[in-house]
Amino acid sequence: MRVVFMGSPEFAVPCLRALAKQHDVALVVSQPDKPAGRGSQLTAPAVKLAAIELGLPVLQPKSARTGELEQALRASGAELAVVVAYGKILPRAVLDAVPRGCINVHGSLLPKYRGAAPVQWAVIDGERETGVSIMQLDEGMDTGPVYLEHKTPIDPDETSGELMHRLAPIGADALIEALALIGEGRAVAVPQDHARATHARMLTKADGAIDFAQPVAAVASRIRGVDPWPGAQAVLREQTVKLFRAHATAGTDAAPGTVVAVDKDGAHVAGQGGVVTIREIQLPGRKRMAAQQLANDPAGDRWVRLSRDAARMFLDHAGRAK
Repeated sequence: MRVVFMGSPEFAVPCLRALAKQHDVALVVSQPDKPAGRGSQLTAPAVKLAAIELGLPVLQPKSARTGELEQALRASGAELAVVVAYGKILPRAVLDAVPRGCINVHGSLLPKYRGAAPVQWAVIDGERETGVSIMQLDEGMDTGPVYLEHKTPIDPDETSGELMHRLAPIGADALIEALALIGEGRAVAVPQDHARATHARMLTKADGAIDFAQPVAAVASRIRGVDPWPGAQAVLREQTVKLFRAHATAGTDAAPGTVVAVDKDGAHVAGQGGVVTIREIQLPGRKRMAAQQLANDPAGDRWVRLSRDAARMFLDHAGRAK
């Protein structure tokens, strides 16, 4: 089948590679290069780099609504467009620019977690299962009918970054399966139950703020869900501290935010209904480290003394951290 591929981040690359092996990719569409890093150097999207490696033509329109994208799709001779984390809502003119329309690889089990950050919110919300849905795009936000879905459990200690990395090849397999069904005329698109829909909005930096007064399961899930971006942050004695690798356990009557122990398993911090164990941290101006390493430097000694004295680890929202 002759297709157009539309996508931008690393999550979309396995789908592009799988598609290029079995189908005729007429054109790859990606978002424009954007400034990144400390030097704000223009950086190409991962999909563009993969397309160049595969020898495929690339288009990077600034907007999906100027007519440029519609014209390119019509001129491509493609039967269908595959969209994977492209990053823009497509207007009707683009959706209708190829005979079979546009299908989407979406990182959740629709209708739950429609929107820009389905993987992250599934982890934040403590879901035990997620997956990938292959759907026909319409003008709504992930509201089109679904062809098929592939499910996978979420590991209790899995971060959103790890889960996204694991979902990417699952999405590629689901895409190839769906295209085979479409090509054979056996695909059935099932309408979503819109009453069960939830919205997975794009994360902001404020979503990384950790409040240990919340239930410990929710705290640990948020720390994992905002990893790698925007990253979990709290304030330790007026310093912003980044938190990684958290899990929740029961036990302790200590006030939320109290460091109850620091040992080989990590820093154990009291929350509502139990303890959040933080395995890795990053102090200002330092590299990420195992929490147990705090005992090997001055900052660690202070941390251990605070826990032994049952003193408070003062935690606050990232917006108040400097």
